Amino acid sequence: MDVARLTYMANQIARNLAAGGEDAAIAATAQHIVKYWEPRMKAAILAGDRSALEPIARAAVERLERVAGIEPA
Repeated sequence: MDVARLTYMANQIARNLAAGGEDAAIAATAQHIVKYWEPRMKAAILAGDRSALEPIARAAVERLERVAGIEPA
């Protein structure tokens, strides 16, 4: 999986949901990833470098680690 592309996608999702407020955007971004991304995509974003993730996307990915129990690749 191309982590740079996944990072781009996560940032896009987060930007599109940001209008609802930070907490809601984090929850909605995490939910979108859980619902629509395949397991390999989720594992790759968790295992990849998070420095290019925007704050909402980064918080959503961190939430996935804690709440959804998704393991990095």
